[in-house]
Amino acid sequence: MRALLARVDAVLVQALIAAALSFAHLHDIAAAAGQDGWKAWAYPISVDLLLVAAWRRLRSGGAKASSWCWFVIALTASLGANVATAGLLDMTQVPAWLRILVAGWPAVAFLGGTLLAHSAPTTALDNDGHVVKGQGEAPESASESLAQPAVEKAPERPAVAVPTALVDHARKVAAEHHTRTGTPIDTPTLRARLGVPAPMAEAIAAQL
Repeated sequence: MRALLARVDAVLVQALIAAALSFAHLHDIAAAAGQDGWKAWAYPISVDLLLVAAWRRLRSGGAKASSWCWFVIALTASLGANVATAGLLDMTQVPAWLRILVAGWPAVAFLGGTLLAHSAPTTALDNDGHVVKGQGEAPESASESLAQPAVEKAPERPAVAVPTALVDHARKVAAEHHTRTGTPIDTPTLRARLGVPAPMAEAIAAQL
């Protein structure tokens, strides 16, 4: 437990140091490009928030292409500031193209944040293969629920394809069990002996 806490603390400290350095570099670039006062401090916040928003959208599984696009844009802005402040850029003579990029960043960040916030999540499936409603989908109304036929309320489980070799092996296991105990093998025992999921064990038992 103590070792785990030590690793967590080390990761947290490293993350805080990296975030502080990146924040300072972005601030310095913005200030050098003519964004003084509170505006220079707002730039690193904007870049970091867009980076986090894109990463969270990637983790949620929604709008992969768009999320990757904005994640790369925010990462490029952060990494570019880190590299530019490493002595490769004269902070007293910032080129015009960099001033243009810094001045245009708020519009880019606003567009990216808006698209990430309102992009529809992709369709996901649960462990049983059923569709899981995304965060952007409206819940089903009571009238729509009552109007649906009963068969949609209790969908049938699709047939499980069982390899022939596995069925043959199951027959040997069942025969050995019957010889040893004098009783046919039941589905839970068959599942335990074969190490397969319950639906597949039921499909195999139906073929014995």
